[in-house]
Amino acid sequence: MSKDLATLREALRHFAAERDWDQFHSPRNLAAALSVEAAELLEQFQWLSEEQSRALDPARLEAVRQELADVLLYLVRLADKLDVDLVAAAKAKLELNALKYPVDKARGSSRKYTDL
Repeated sequence: MSKDLATLREALRHFAAERDWDQFHSPRNLAAALSVEAAELLEQFQWLSEEQSRALDPARLEAVRQELADVLLYLVRLADKLDVDLVAAAKAKLELNALKYPVDKARGSSRKYTDL
């Protein structure tokens, strides 16, 4: 695990412990909260055109930044509860995706690997 993620994980542990929230942080509850925060992130882009979504005004960009942080915090907390090294898991998944989406077949395509 990277030093930054480990530091963030420890800060979240401390934050939750100070508030006696660990009792509420089951994997199921954290996964649900993560889903809610991801929906709140998506809400920031609702009804925007592709072009508008690429050129957010400062207030909207700050709202997106806050929602991204919420998603990351819940993800790190969930991974901690399940003893998942997020960096190792992401690297392994990237390797798997490289096999599923070989450059010669996937380049420039948005199709799912089963349709390449």
